[in-house]
Amino acid sequence: MSNKEVEIYLVDAFTNVIGEGNRAGVVFDADGLTAAQMQAIAAFANVSETAFMCSPSDSSTHDVHVRYFTPTSEVPICGHATIASHYLRTKRLNLSSSNVLAMTGVGILPVDIQRDKESINIVMTQGTPEMGDVLSPEHEAEALTALGLTAEDRNAALPVQFSSTGHGKVIIPLLSIQTLHNINPDFEALKTLTNKIDHTGYFVMIVMEDDAPYKTHGRMFAPAIGINEDPVTGNGNGPAGLYLSHHNQLQFDDSISYNAIQGEAMGKAGVINVRVFKENGEITKVQVAGLAIEAGTLKFEL
Repeated sequence: MSNKEVEIYLVDAFTNVIGEGNRAGVVFDADGLTAAQMQAIAAFANVSETAFMCSPSDSSTHDVHVRYFTPTSEVPICGHATIASHYLRTKRLNLSSSNVLAMTGVGILPVDIQRDKESINIVMTQGTPEMGDVLSPEHEAEALTALGLTAEDRNAALPVQFSSTGHGKVIIPLLSIQTLHNINPDFEALKTLTNKIDHTGYFVMIVMEDDAPYKTHGRMFAPAIGINEDPVTGNGNGPAGLYLSHHNQLQFDDSISYNAIQGEAMGKAGVINVRVFKENGEITKVQVAGLAIEAGTLKFEL
C-alpha cells in the first residue's frame, strides 16, 4: 500500500459530546497495512489508541479482526477504541442491533450493538476476569509516591491490587475526590515502577455510595506505553468492576450494572456503564458499554 492516503476517523467514546470522553483513531479498512505502517499511523494520529479494522482471517469464527496501537506500541485490547471502532462500523455498514464477534489480541470477543434509530450503544465483553497480585508494601509506597500521594490518602479498607479483564490495571482506591482530582504524577517514577512490577497501568479511583450518580470516579495513568493519562478507560473500569465485586463492594447474585465516570480532571468527562456477571458465586464475565460520536478525520500518506 505505497503512495496511498489512509483516512483516520477520530471518534470520541463514552460520550455523545464532541471533545469529551476518550478520543480514539479508527482506520476502517486496514487490510494490507503492515504492523510498522499501523504503528506509524497511530503515532501520527497521536491519540491514546488507534484501532485498525481488518477482514476476518476465518469468517466462520469471527466477523472482524481489530488491532490496537498506542502512539508507541501495539496493545492486545482497548476499551474505548473498541467502543469507537464498532460505533463507526455500525454507522458505515448501517447495522441494526446485533452481535459481532471480533478477533483481538486477547482472543475472540463478542460486541453487542444496541441501536435505536441513530442512538448506538456498544457493549464490549472483556477478556477472562482474573484478580492478580497485591502490591508489596514497598511497591505500594513507590506507587503512591509516584502519584504524589501518601498512605493517608488511600482507602486502607481495600488493597492496591492488579485486576485484569484481558488487559489489566493496578487498582488504587482513594478516600477523597478532591485528592483524586489533584493528582500530579511523576511519570518517570511510574515508568520505573512498571519495569519492576511488569504492570503498565494504574487506575486510581474513589468508591461512592450506591445512591450516588456514579459508583466510581477514576483516573488512569500508563506512561510506560505512551499514555501519561487516559481520559476514559474501558480497560480500567472493567477491571475496577471485577475488583469491586471480588472485594464485596458490589452486592449482587447474578449480575449488576453501574455507571462510572472518568476524565473530569482533564475536562473530558465520559461515562462508562460497567456490567459484572456471576455464576455459582464466581465472576464469569465483565462488560463495558457506552456511546460514541464522530469528531473528524485525518489523512496519512503512506
